Amino acid sequence: MKFKNNVRKIREERLMSKAELARLAGVSPATIDRIEHGEECRMETKRKIILAFGFSLSEKEAVFLD
Repeated sequence: MKFKNNVRKIREERLMSKAELARLAGVSPATIDRIEHGEECRMETKRKIILAFGFSLSEKEAVFLD
């Protein structure tokens, strides 16, 4: 099952590489790649990515649609 998110869209709008987002979020670039392809991830990983983009946790729907 694919999970919908805006991680790639937001990352590209901000001209960030996968490696840069991964470094800011404290996860591996492979994790970012899997998430961008719609694979499941832990809630903690979602939280790290939301905060790395500069969103508050209450704005999670801007990044993760499910």
